[in-house]
Amino acid sequence: MSDNLQPRGSDDASFAQPLYTPIKRRSFFMYAGATAGATALVLAGCSKDSDPVVTNNLIDVGSGDTGVLNYAYALEQLEAGFYTALRDGSYYKGLGANSAEKLILDDLYYHEVIHREFFKAAITSGRINDSLKPDFSKVDFSSRTSVLGTAKAFEDLGVAAYNGAGQYITSPLYLTLAGKIVSVEARHAAIIRDLVKEGDFVGNDIVTLTSANASASAGGAAPSGSSVERSMTPTEVVNVANGFLAEGSKLNVSGLK
Repeated sequence: MSDNLQPRGSDDASFAQPLYTPIKRRSFFMYAGATAGATALVLAGCSKDSDPVVTNNLIDVGSGDTGVLNYAYALEQLEAGFYTALRDGSYYKGLGANSAEKLILDDLYYHEVIHREFFKAAITSGRINDSLKPDFSKVDFSSRTSVLGTAKAFEDLGVAAYNGAGQYITSPLYLTLAGKIVSVEARHAAIIRDLVKEGDFVGNDIVTLTSANASASAGGAAPSGSSVERSMTPTEVVNVANGFLAEGSKLNVSGLK
């Protein structure tokens, strides 16, 4: 167990209250994101770590379990920022009030905000900046194609990131948490992919199903036909994620190994 993040009893987890925020549900993934966090991890800090280091204008997430949690926190900030911006865009605002598409996007927004707030409350020592600045200048928030295509990219990236970072987690507790959250992110990815193209909730680009070309994926490619979800290393992930973060908010994950 990390000495700067300690488990406590659930009764005193005041910071975990965002995880219990009621959300109207209809879609199949329900409240899994919140309950995963709430039941798996209750953390408090002992203030032994120094502040995160900024080198060459890159935010260093750190190393060890804290580094992995910071890495996850950064990605959740990015995802939450995307869905927040999406809801201000004309594509989202043009959707019917009770349309399935709008309600699904609302679900994903609430999930990602809850995940972000959970990590913010949990990492009380050595936490990275709480206000990473996204750069969504490449996203056309008036376009369904642009919005859903970007959502698909973020959700697929999130799943691959959790899968790839699991090997760096030393605490069984944190590994359990990551496993639960990645299952939620995978459901996000599936439903977004289905919105983009009906029936395309999974494919060779994310799961090695049949004749996938290993060279077409990042480092997590599995043998053809293995049906293994692909993973990406932190370096591979930030090469993509940094493209959506503004200068001064880009990440350095070299300490994760």
